[in-house]
Order: sequence, then structure tokens, then C-alpha cells
Amino acid sequence: MGRLIVIEGLDGAGKRTMADALTAALDARVARLAFPRYGDSIHADLVREGLHGRLGGFGHEVYGMAMLYALDRHAAVPALAAALASNDVVLLDRYVASNAAFGAARLHQDARGEFVDWVRALEIDRLGVPVPDAHLLLRVPVEVAASRSTHRSRTESGRALDTWESDAPLQSRVAAVYDGLAKDDWLAPWHVVDGTSTPDYKALASLVTQ
Repeated sequence: MGRLIVIEGLDGAGKRTMADALTAALDARVARLAFPRYGDSIHADLVREGLHGRLGGFGHEVYGMAMLYALDRHAAVPALAAALASNDVVLLDRYVASNAAFGAARLHQDARGEFVDWVRALEIDRLGVPVPDAHLLLRVPVEVAASRSTHRSRTESGRALDTWESDAPLQSRVAAVYDGLAKDDWLAPWHVVDGTSTPDYKALASLVTQ
């Protein structure tokens, strides 16, 4: 059975870049998946519409949007199980902690608030998504993440900023919730990585496969 490793961080933190580098550094069979699964899941596609204001007021409904994210992961459980059975490492770009961090931040709660508990009860206990073995929190200043997101929106087709990415106060609150989740080792051990420098990917690969 493989290890389920999750990369978390703000929009624009560099999670995809880290996933590429970590995949190259891992001396193992690696499968990768990114959430939401845009283009592969009706729930994820509805998330995208909500984030871009195309679901009316539903995009502002914290619990409703969180349910869509959760159902996207629930639908991916068979694929995750198959990947874990046939690989040494399954590397995820965002997972349950993203739902907890963004929802709590939207409600002005912290990592020990009611919403974080609700996400855990929904996704882990009720929907049965696999519990990760470790998290990597790619920490960058909010201003750096925002600059990267803006650059990506200008240079990549179909990557216009959504309403959450363009909300700087929200991103600041999300960063604080992530820090709280990491401090508590929520769901699984967390390892904080400085996203403003080049990590030692060989060391990270060794750390998450122990």
C-alpha cells in the first residue's frame, strides 16, 4: 500500500512546481492527482462555476461550496484506492485540508473552530475519503502568492483569477488557518516548507516516505 502525501498552500504558492520537483526526487512509483478535478468531475466543474460567479448566490454559500469539494473527493475514492494499491506514493495537490482552511477562513474561524470539525466529520468519517499519511505546507507570504497568481492568470489560457484568489484578506486568513492546522498536525503530520527558497527535494522525498 502506497503513502498518501498532500501538498497544501495558498493559491499561487507553487504547489504544482513542488509536485513536479518532488516527483522527480522520489525514487519510487508515483501517482499524482490534483483537486478539484476540473474537467473530470461534475462536482469540480460546479465548484469552478461557483468560484467565477456563475452559480448565482451559491458561490457565496460556505457549506454548500464545501460540500461540492467534498463530493468531488468522494467520487475519487476508487481511483485513490487503486493508485495507492499500485504505487509507492500518491501525491495530491490539495485535499481535505484545503476545504477546512478556506471554509474556516471564509467564516472568520480558526483551525480549531466548528467548521474544521465539520469538514473532518463529513469527508473522513461520513464520506470515507482516505486519511493522508503526511502534509507538506508550502508557506509563502500572501503578497508573493498573489503576485504569482496574477502572473499565471495573465500568461496561462483559462486561468483567470477566481473570486477567492483575488480576495487578499481571505488569502491572509487562509494562511493563518493553514498555520494552525500544521501546528496541530491535523489528520496527519505536517511539514512546513519555505516556498520562497528552493527546497532540498531529496530530503523532502526521504521525509515523506519514512
